[in-house]
Amino acid sequence: MTAAIEVRPADVYADVAAVVGPKRPDASVCFCLSYRLRSSAENRSLVGPARGDRVRELCAEDPPPGVVAYDGDEPVGWAAIHPRADTSFATNRRIPHVDDLDVWSLWCVRVRPGHRKQGISHHLIAGAVAFARDHGAPMVEAYPVDNHGEKVDLTMAYVGTRAAFERAGFEKAADTDSVLNGFPRVLMRLDLR
Repeated sequence: MTAAIEVRPADVYADVAAVVGPKRPDASVCFCLSYRLRSSAENRSLVGPARGDRVRELCAEDPPPGVVAYDGDEPVGWAAIHPRADTSFATNRRIPHVDDLDVWSLWCVRVRPGHRKQGISHHLIAGAVAFARDHGAPMVEAYPVDNHGEKVDLTMAYVGTRAAFERAGFEKAADTDSVLNGFPRVLMRLDLR
């Protein structure tokens, strides 16, 4: 693992945009809003610069929409984490609800090209868990693929792998009806109580 990595709340829009934003401001990329917004209608309505504007608003909220990993002053990674009730996972029919706890969902871990394979994703998971704990989360859920060590396409790797979350202390809580890149997704949990 890279020793100099620091994970901080994602309250600086420019740093979030550097990791998950589009190369062109008019592009309609995910910008990590697809799961963060409860309404799919709102997600579809945000195109081009409006997506960045919405992320800017989220970065100004308390809590912000996730955490950013820094190598010195350079933003090198992102993890999206927020209370499940504020995300589309609150109503997602493919991802089950295990119980009625006010869990936090951790659904995206992204490391910038040129910084991958240095352990930054492990720092991001740990930092996201610490962020949730600091905000009173009783439990953190993640929905990674169970790829049994097989290669996951980089465009779909944002959900993480079961092995990475197990390494961070998460345990499988349930199967899901969701499949990504041909791999089943599992519901993993880490109890913070």
